[in-house]
Amino acid sequence: MGRARSRSVLGTAVTLVVVLTLVAGLLDGLDSPSAVAGVRSARHTSGAAKAPPTPEASAAPEASAALHGGPTTAPAGQEPTGFTLLASGDVLPHTSVVTRAMAYAAGSGQRYDFRPMLRAIRPIVSAADLAVCHLETPLSPTGSNLSGYPAFNGPPQVASALRDAGYDACSTASNHSMDMGTAGITGTLRVLDAAGLRHAGLGRDPAEAGPTMLTVKGVRVALLSYAYGLNGGRRPPAGQPWRVNLIDPKRILADARAARRAGSRFTVVFLHWGHEYQTAPTSAQLKLAKLLLADPSIDLILGHHVHVVQPVRRIHGKWVVFGMGNLLSNQSSACCPAATQDGVVIQVRVVRNGDRYVVGDLRYIPTWVRHPSYRVLPVLQSLAGSGVDPATRAALTASLRRTTAAIGPGVQPERTQ
Repeated sequence: MGRARSRSVLGTAVTLVVVLTLVAGLLDGLDSPSAVAGVRSARHTSGAAKAPPTPEASAAPEASAALHGGPTTAPAGQEPTGFTLLASGDVLPHTSVVTRAMAYAAGSGQRYDFRPMLRAIRPIVSAADLAVCHLETPLSPTGSNLSGYPAFNGPPQVASALRDAGYDACSTASNHSMDMGTAGITGTLRVLDAAGLRHAGLGRDPAEAGPTMLTVKGVRVALLSYAYGLNGGRRPPAGQPWRVNLIDPKRILADARAARRAGSRFTVVFLHWGHEYQTAPTSAQLKLAKLLLADPSIDLILGHHVHVVQPVRRIHGKWVVFGMGNLLSNQSSACCPAATQDGVVIQVRVVRNGDRYVVGDLRYIPTWVRHPSYRVLPVLQSLAGSGVDPATRAALTASLRRTTAAIGPGVQPERTQ
């Protein structure tokens, strides 16, 4: 991610907290440089608000990839018609973002409150049958030893805020996965479990590192998550490569095929890849997308890591979103390209097509992170509202222009929100 170190002191007085947020905001918006190259089940019903995902019985591991999950058959009666899937960009609890969360929590009895940052997109996220975030950093179960760049360790309230916003699961394989070592992986997964968020990409054991299987409106769905590498030359301990899923085409294909054999009717691969701050996909991204989407076991690819929005394209009749930008971070033009405040929420309608489930419609909702409040704003909805000050309106308009150009032709923004 970036190249500047972030530092700030979390004071006890609210006034001091706000001042520190403004100062830290210029310093900690970066991430580390890249060298590109568990299941829990969720069951949703239509019509009502989403209920917390319900764990199901474990499935037997496949020979080529360990899986765990619930029953692989659809409910008795009519074959499910499909479901809606939502996904979004990187979540990075930079130090100044954490400091602002402390200010939001003042007087509440809690130490941090990230919920106001996600409040504007909560109706959008919670409306999906399955909503998946990308948590790029470790989280501390105790809220101690917190840190920002270059080795992240965020507070557990990040996870509870994501759950409150309506997310059901998170992809977790990233270049920061080993920032706190294997203890950080274990702690992060404990935090996600406690928040009711399913996860894919990390493992406390080999089985948990396999595809995450969920049941969504009667349809079995597999989530797979992989990263290009780890920062600072870090590697999982010897004999434990399953701690973090790293990009290996043969491994990805083996996992996806095993998920299909285990009953997945729709398989999504999340990839942490690409060159930071570069809108155009790299040749390596294009090559890998073509290889994976040529396989019938993979239905959709969603990308992370570069911190700017990248194109959405159709390859072999399937969709790849190369990069969804940032959902929540401190990155801005103060440290990085202005486009690091941009992101997209991808909305997918999955429909039945014969004996398969496919993407019937894919749209995007542009988002923009307002500083120093770190509130994630849906751009079109915000521009349509009243009371937007001229400076914010200009920033939102510029963000929309950048995002539309990056996504490219052939994909329409969702304008009904």
